[in-house]
Amino acid sequence: MSSRNFQLQCSVRVLLLGASLALFFYLLLHTAYRATPLVVGLAIAYQLYALIHYVGQTNRELSRFLLSIQHGDFSQTFPATGAGAAFDELRLAFNQVMDAFRLARAEKEEHLRYLQTIVQHVGVGLIAFRGDGSVELANTAAKRLLKRSVLRNLRDLEPPALGQSLLGLKPGQKALLKPDAEGERVQLAVSATAFRLHEQEYILVSLQNIHSELEEQELEAWQRLIRVLTHEIMNSITPITSLAATADGLLRQAPLSGEGLADAQEAVGTIRRRSAGLLHFVEDYRQLTRLPAPHFQILSVREIGGRIEQLMRPQLAQAGIAFCLDIAPESLEVTADLEQLEQVLINLFTNALQALQGRQGGRIALRARMDERGRVLLEVADNGPGIVPEALEKVFIPFFTTKPDGSGIGLSLCQQIMRLHRGTISARSRPGEETVFTLRF
Repeated sequence: MSSRNFQLQCSVRVLLLGASLALFFYLLLHTAYRATPLVVGLAIAYQLYALIHYVGQTNRELSRFLLSIQHGDFSQTFPATGAGAAFDELRLAFNQVMDAFRLARAEKEEHLRYLQTIVQHVGVGLIAFRGDGSVELANTAAKRLLKRSVLRNLRDLEPPALGQSLLGLKPGQKALLKPDAEGERVQLAVSATAFRLHEQEYILVSLQNIHSELEEQELEAWQRLIRVLTHEIMNSITPITSLAATADGLLRQAPLSGEGLADAQEAVGTIRRRSAGLLHFVEDYRQLTRLPAPHFQILSVREIGGRIEQLMRPQLAQAGIAFCLDIAPESLEVTADLEQLEQVLINLFTNALQALQGRQGGRIALRARMDERGRVLLEVADNGPGIVPEALEKVFIPFFTTKPDGSGIGLSLCQQIMRLHRGTISARSRPGEETVFTLRF
């Protein structure tokens, strides 16, 4: 019974079964015993069951193998049982197939983790969603752009128009979206494509904030224009100024008298003053293209606020404008160029003072805090008349101004300084209530 050969075991089991049958019929026909044939009959029944079970063992192993593959359970093993070389080879083949499946699954899981890592760390936002807006995938960049730690449905986005815009995208469509992000200007370049997974239709949308790139191109275009203007104007004005000064000196010594001499002197003097004014005007614009690289250092926001308050105190007192300094926490620090940062804040305070001129109960606030992403925010707010929406989009464009005597250079200069600091400046306004300029570092 302990033979290591399947055929031998089967032969032995059949011989024993035959001997048991012979003994059973002999006892039944040639003896008077009744209990003994019953016991032999039970033994025959057990031998039949054992033989069928032994022969069916291969089928059970095959069934277990196929079920393991069907359910993806590749942890099963099929050890050799000593039933014979043919059956040992079959179990060895089973184990080799299971090892191949285990290796394929491990490689698949590694590739999946690799793709998941890439998707989560790529700088472009990716969102995969179904037609009802339910989100299947949203990577880290997408959540950062949309300011959501968890995104389950596009209909949950704020503002709701953003979610509706994404839901309305068709496969192959591209769009430029401008969601309201608490005063921070954001322009999302969006591209959509479709795919099917498990018989389900999905839309894959890529999002990228291209506001910085657009802003850089805009500034670069203006800088090129300014260089051309300054070059041409300087070439024309410099000789005029020199000639006007020379002519003015000669006319003062010439033997002219009376009204003609006075008129000539007045005309030449006017040319000289105007030329000098144009030179000063052009030199202001040249600042946009000649800003030095920032000298970064760690600065206390409280100390910066105190310096600005001390500097602007006489003008605030003269105009009867209240000043408020709100910093949280008190130990807040920022990495910046001190002189350039002061220049930005002075420009913003000057604009606020001009906006509050002649208004009762005017106030200017300098607020500092950290946003939800840990960035330092400085805000200059005033309760002046505000900026109309049409002008709000243009306030950072060089040469644009709403003031009769403005040059349109101050806010453009502030924007370029913030760009050199790898930060941003934005504006929001509620006309008649409050205007806020925000510096993000």
